[in-house]
Amino acid sequence: MTEKTMDLRGLKCPLPTLLVKKALTTLAPGDLIVAECTDPMAAIDIPHAVRESGDFLESKDRGQEHGTDLLTFRIRKK
Repeated sequence: MTEKTMDLRGLKCPLPTLLVKKALTTLAPGDLIVAECTDPMAAIDIPHAVRESGDFLESKDRGQEHGTDLLTFRIRKK
């Protein structure tokens, strides 16, 4: 299994979600994406896109980095 980290910090809606969806199409079943985002809309959009694709959102974490909210999603390819 492969783990791919995506640095999507600074990108605005809809780019983080579109890039995650595109990356999911290139992965093998069981592979993992770790997406790091700063756009607050990603907290809604990425989980929704994962549900639509049938993939699995393992976790969604919110933290701080340099005074900015950092959202980290762990997504497993179905």
